[in-house]
Amino acid sequence: MTRSLALCFAAFLMVTVRAETLAPLRGPIVDAHNCYTEGGKWADRLSRALGTRQRPIGIEQDLVWRPDGRGGGTSVVAHDPELIGGEPTLDEHFFKVVAPTLDAALAAHETSAWPLIVLHFDFKTNEPEHHRYVMTLLRTYERWLTTSARGADDRVQPFKIGPLLVLTEAGENQQRDFYDTLPAGSTMLIFGTVPNVSLTNSRDRDVQAEAAVSAAPSVLLPSGATNYRRWANFSWAVVERGGQTRAGEWDAADSARLGAIVTRAHELGLWLRFYTLDGFAPIDDRGWSASYNFGSVAAVRVRWRAAIDAGVDLIATDQYEGLAAELAAATKRSAVR
Repeated sequence: MTRSLALCFAAFLMVTVRAETLAPLRGPIVDAHNCYTEGGKWADRLSRALGTRQRPIGIEQDLVWRPDGRGGGTSVVAHDPELIGGEPTLDEHFFKVVAPTLDAALAAHETSAWPLIVLHFDFKTNEPEHHRYVMTLLRTYERWLTTSARGADDRVQPFKIGPLLVLTEAGENQQRDFYDTLPAGSTMLIFGTVPNVSLTNSRDRDVQAEAAVSAAPSVLLPSGATNYRRWANFSWAVVERGGQTRAGEWDAADSARLGAIVTRAHELGLWLRFYTLDGFAPIDDRGWSASYNFGSVAAVRVRWRAAIDAGVDLIATDQYEGLAAELAAATKRSAVR
């Protein structure tokens, strides 16, 4: 094979891998951060997210294993591993709620609109029995799922699209339990992130901030999609030094930095998520994290628009309705061009 033919073949493979990995998501989309009750409060989060009528809509569920004292247990939705009691199960909080919507989608079979929901797990505890429980639960609802085939190796296989796509992060032994132990030819139900690279051993906050914001996109993302690892998940600190609470005025250099990271991810066939873009005054706080706060709606709106324009696939926020409005406005702008 000549060098030119080899280069063309390599380019073809990259485009093919990218098409197969990126195809199911029609981003950017709202990723509803911490979309569950916390400490018995904020019980409206899931209904708020679904009420935006964004399709697809991302729903983040933090999961903790609750043993039953008899060798079994269940997965509950909670932010902290130390449970206080009353936390809802994953099944009752999420799957039972979305069942009518997803069953109606199957009946209508309007597959061009799928997935309707992107379910994002953040496992706060990674017990083997927790992973087994979640896999069993997913098999119960396999009729809804976007799946792929476990091949003989890690080469990317195409998706079979369903109305629900399930993602997870890179927690301990998740690849082993959700992918490696599957026999070749079996069905994959869940897809993980590429691991984040360690950028510094220092615990100094300023050193960490500099390392994050100065790392080249090729350093942040040294490798691309595999059959199991289909997305990347970053804090905003890799875009602006120090992240949300230390961000200055948004400028052209910030926009270029964001665009370069997005481009790198997509070239590698990865969806990209950034967390968590909020902007609120203390009086408006609804149980949100101060470390994710740009300080005002005006400040976060600039970043939402930048993330939309750059093509970030999953934009995490606690202000679901505000980001949904920005996405709707962006769609209208695109329609009149």
